[in-house]
Amino acid sequence: MSSQVESDRASSTALQAARDVRDYFKQTVTHAIVHQRVEASEEAAFYLVELLAQFTRSDALFECTADGVGIKPLALCYADAVQAESRSVRHQALKRLGDVALMVAGMFSASLTRKVVGMDYYIAMGGSAYAFLSESLGGAPARVFGELAAKFQPFVDVLGEVSDQTSLRAPQDVLRIYDNWTRTGSRRAAAQLRRLGIEPAIGSIRPM
Repeated sequence: MSSQVESDRASSTALQAARDVRDYFKQTVTHAIVHQRVEASEEAAFYLVELLAQFTRSDALFECTADGVGIKPLALCYADAVQAESRSVRHQALKRLGDVALMVAGMFSASLTRKVVGMDYYIAMGGSAYAFLSESLGGAPARVFGELAAKFQPFVDVLGEVSDQTSLRAPQDVLRIYDNWTRTGSRRAAAQLRRLGIEPAIGSIRPM
């Protein structure tokens, strides 16, 4: 009985954390859109909020690659789209490409200064991916992706302002803290993640 109560309590806490994260990002995104003087539809603003909420989980941004855990290069994301066996898989790969490009260019722009490719590459690749989705889809999704493609640079600036407010500077810094927590269960690391808007998932802790 007690285990069920604890499980319900944990689920309630996780749900509240998810709501808090979305509420926080809704406020910061709305403020940044106004401050950056970007004309954005409610649907596009909602997409940015959901994208930020999704990527507060490090495992949503980082992948296991041949060189270890990291962010998959955009060229490989594009290759996944080109080699996709179905239209739906191609769309998923292009959405992933656009989302990662937008997140890295907006939230972690400082990390691009140490790379061979720069901000313009991420903007071009991400904008092109969203544009293709807009042309391939219909209805509301087409309008949202079309707006994201047309205003990719302004939305990068919006996320950049959100990054300034959340103290997120480089994905490697987030990964380092997250990796420390998953390996050790450190309360300090968990507290650092929560200050960044990331709710540590208990199931992510790796056994020693």
